[in-house]
Amino acid sequence: MKGKLAPFLILFAAVLWGTTGTAQTFAPEAAHPVAIGAARLAVGGVFLLILVFLTGGLNLKNWPIRATFLAALSMALFQPLFFTAVTVTGVAIGTVVAIGSAPVLSGFLEWLFLKRRPSKIWWSSTFLSVLGCMMLFLNKDSVVVDPIGVLMALGAGLSFAVYAIVSRDLAGKFPSLSIVAVVFTLSAVFLAPFMLVFDMTWVTDVRGWGIVLYLGVMTTGVAYILFARGLMHVSSSTAVTLALAEPLTAALFGVFLLGENLNIMSWIGMVLMMLGIGVLIGASRSAKGTGNSARLSFKA
Repeated sequence: MKGKLAPFLILFAAVLWGTTGTAQTFAPEAAHPVAIGAARLAVGGVFLLILVFLTGGLNLKNWPIRATFLAALSMALFQPLFFTAVTVTGVAIGTVVAIGSAPVLSGFLEWLFLKRRPSKIWWSSTFLSVLGCMMLFLNKDSVVVDPIGVLMALGAGLSFAVYAIVSRDLAGKFPSLSIVAVVFTLSAVFLAPFMLVFDMTWVTDVRGWGIVLYLGVMTTGVAYILFARGLMHVSSSTAVTLALAEPLTAALFGVFLLGENLNIMSWIGMVLMMLGIGVLIGASRSAKGTGNSARLSFKA
């Protein structure tokens, strides 16, 4: 049963991530996106550590320091790289390149380092989802391609792909709550200098505290616990493709909560994304039902 629920845990995590942009629109005007990201990880790390100690404490015996450091560094790099890419080359290009490249990069890294070749089902669902993501975002703004911004967006996509692969390996050896607690606490330490660079006085505002608490507890703590537990039963490349539900959620929230308008191409893109994600979930449930889950994402 847990294996069948794994794709839905990752989807729910992606839905929570998708609320991040909408939540940030309610933050005080003085709040810089990178500063919000740093504060988000700090609150998330503290929240996760509290949960760990409330549920029995943290056992660091035989803990893989190198893998943990890599996962934490990847998550810490994702924040400034993504926000800077969006600022430099625009929301459309930055989002498509960062989020759209992550599944492909994840599949490539698994093939390169783990010798696992993505299956036709994974390629089909990823193609539909990435194409849908492009149709959703590339016609919302005037597209300006900045090489530096594109490189930073690719760096963000690579960072998330590396995080997913390393976390997938850790998830099979240690409790998911302990993994995300250690990784995000260390990530918060890496991003702490940004709190000295940017104005953080907005945090003292009630609205600022409310946004940071929501982002830290729900879109970081709860979301990444769900993501880590889902990774125990699906491959990292499958998880990253399912995580494309994040921009889909963000677009829907923009329409229904912020009053944004989407043209017909954007709606078609959303349908393609849902179709791609649905294909992957359907294949996952079928594979679990037949006991051949290993065939879902890779071929020997």
